[in-house]
Amino acid sequence: MTRDTFLFLSAFLASGVEMVEALTIVLAVGVTRGWRSTLIGAGAAALVLAIVVAILGPAVSALPFDVLRIVVGGLLLVFGLQWLRKAILRASGFKALHDEDAIYRRQLAEASTRTPAEASTAGPATGRLKVDGYGFTLAFKGVLLEGLEVVVIVLTFGAGQHQLGLAAVAAACAVLLVAAAGAAIRAPLARVPENTLKFVVGIMLTAFGLFWGAEGAGAHWPGSDAALLVLVPVVALWALTLTALLRRRHATGLAA
Repeated sequence: MTRDTFLFLSAFLASGVEMVEALTIVLAVGVTRGWRSTLIGAGAAALVLAIVVAILGPAVSALPFDVLRIVVGGLLLVFGLQWLRKAILRASGFKALHDEDAIYRRQLAEASTRTPAEASTAGPATGRLKVDGYGFTLAFKGVLLEGLEVVVIVLTFGAGQHQLGLAAVAAACAVLLVAAAGAAIRAPLARVPENTLKFVVGIMLTAFGLFWGAEGAGAHWPGSDAALLVLVPVVALWALTLTALLRRRHATGLAA
């Protein structure tokens, strides 16, 4: 139960963070290029991602269990440490915070560089469906690139615990929640504490990576799944300590 709870929360939060970034792109393209082509592009990208999960999920799950745990543990460690590194640098002042409003303005400027006159048409002569190729491409690329990381997280979490369905449900819930919020306010979710979320997700991914990687190598954790209740706070304490040390170092450098 403990492992499933951590798995769901990790997949949900990680997917949510990535989808907030995808939403910013979709909103900017939709406002400047029109919603029809934008939504078609986003939907096409979502379909591609779903097909990737459907194809790779069974293939990854078919690997020997111990090998799978080592591979999954390694991938989660790579993702977790990468997210933690960025979150720690932003929290300590060495890296600028992720600004969804600034990204939204930049995407607006990029999407406005070409006019909808460049749109292509498709369909029968009667009731032709006009599609803005440039808007379609921007939305498709944005959702696909952000979604690929979600796919990797879903596959690694799901395959590592033979809970691909649970990980997929968590990701789907995050996508639907972010999409509903975006549709309701029609603005970037700038108030979402993205760096805090990335910090939390990085901690959970790192903890799971250590847990599954060690299990795949033959280690046995005291208390089995309950070891995660200790491992997660330990990783969090380590990350918070690094953040405090780097923040002090940054403040000292500014004072000098």
